[in-house]
Amino acid sequence: MKPSELIGPDDLLLGFNPADKWNCIQDLVEHLVQTGRLESELADAVREAVLSRERSMSTGMEDGVAIPHAALEDVSEVIACLGVIQTEQGLDFESIDGRPTRLVVLLVIPKSQKLLHIRTLADIARVLSKDLVRKELLAASEPERAHAVLVAGEA
Repeated sequence: MKPSELIGPDDLLLGFNPADKWNCIQDLVEHLVQTGRLESELADAVREAVLSRERSMSTGMEDGVAIPHAALEDVSEVIACLGVIQTEQGLDFESIDGRPTRLVVLLVIPKSQKLLHIRTLADIARVLSKDLVRKELLAASEPERAHAVLVAGEA
């Protein structure tokens, strides 16, 4: 599944400014609930699964990207959103390259779909590995523009 199919304009948080990576994850889960992408009864389970995964091993990648994620039995479809951190100092996600994180994709996948889990992570990482995509996402002021950047990055 393409990142632009998972992350629509309503799933993009531009000007996002959480205090730290833990609040970032909590805020992204709350956003999924507020937009109706995630049932409120599942919010605590999703939040705890993602936070537990993050405590065991950071999902901070390179070039200012993090993809906190979890697989849960009670989730029936892939759910995602993208937070674009407003401040240039970004967040400390304990990334591989030690650089601050400014693009955070929260990804929740059905536990039974392991191959889909791996493919989805790889597809998101591939799109966000492109310098131009990252630069244009950080510069986008409208969710529709940011979504168009994701679409273009899939080419």
